[in-house]
Amino acid sequence: ITAAANANPEVVNFMAKEGRGLICAPITEARAEALQLDLMVGKNTVLHETQFTVSVDLLKDGVTTGISAQDRAKTIQALIDPATRPEDLGKPGHIFPLKAKNGGVLRRAGHTEAAVDLARLSGFEPAGVLVEILNDDGSMAR
Repeated sequence: ITAAANANPEVVNFMAKEGRGLICAPITEARAEALQLDLMVGKNTVLHETQFTVSVDLLKDGVTTGISAQDRAKTIQALIDPATRPEDLGKPGHIFPLKAKNGGVLRRAGHTEAAVDLARLSGFEPAGVLVEILNDDGSMAR
C-alpha cells in the first residue's frame, strides 16, 4: 500500500512484478462520484463487500494501451488530479478504483479504507494504491 501521490512507474512496476495481484486505487466516495465512477455491480456479493468501481484508463497524456507501468501510473495520478474530468477516463481499463466508505476504518476495517486514511494522515490526497500479494505458486500470501 502507498499513497496514490507516490504511484510513479517504478512503484507500479514493483507492485506488478513483486506483488503479482490486482492493482487497485482506493479513493473517497466523493472523488468516485466526481469522476462518475459507478460501482462495478449493482449488488455486491463478495465476502468483504469491497466496493469496486468500473475499471479505468486515462485517455490523454500519452497513455496508449493502459497496461504499462507508465500508463497505469498516469491513470492513478489522474484519479487524484482535481483537473481530471469523467470524460478523461476510458472504461473499462487497467486500474481498478475502490470506493472507500466515508468514515474510513472506523466504518469498515478494510484495505480500501486503510489506504485512504493513511494517505490523508500522511498529508497526501486521500487516495492510495494497493496490490494483493501472491505467493510464487499463485496462492494468496497470508
